[in-house]
Amino acid sequence: MGNKSLQKRNLIVEAARDVFFRCGYKGVTMKDIVEACGISRGGLYLYFSNTKELFEAVLEQENKTLTSVLESPAVKEASPGEILLMYLEEQKKDILKKKGNLTAATYEYLFENKLVNADTPIKKRFDENVRALEKLIIDGVNEEWMVCESPAEAAKNIAYAIEGMKVTAQTTEITAKTLDNQIAYIMGTLGMVIKD
Repeated sequence: MGNKSLQKRNLIVEAARDVFFRCGYKGVTMKDIVEACGISRGGLYLYFSNTKELFEAVLEQENKTLTSVLESPAVKEASPGEILLMYLEEQKKDILKKKGNLTAATYEYLFENKLVNADTPIKKRFDENVRALEKLIIDGVNEEWMVCESPAEAAKNIAYAIEGMKVTAQTTEITAKTLDNQIAYIMGTLGMVIKD
């Protein structure tokens, strides 16, 4: 795909992200995307054949993983515990972000397409996070920053807790203080204390 085509595709994905945020997953049509992008219907279909495919492209671009935190320049000199805390703080920002949050649309997408256990961008992101968390915990234990008997289970528990907090933020009010307490609890289970 050429540079101009890639730019147009990215423009479509960005516009679609806004539409999915406002309308959810089930309520969006290709016509809505055409109107949001200001392109022709044929132009849209050159890149995406349906809203499912388009939403999956939005999810691919959207998902912040631990891997992206690990690739940031800030982690070069950080300990495994500091890196985990950076990741949890990034997740906290996403959870508290009301404008532009796609959690509700994501769950509509999963249930509408009967993809709860399927290989989806959401599952891929979850599995990638679990693997990266497990490696981070193993490194933390090896460097004696963390205490953990089962890094694989601890990594899964952290990933499940994050997903649960994302859903909770959409269904009930969740405060920064509540998230700070959860982050402190997660860090505490690994033998790390967060100082105020």
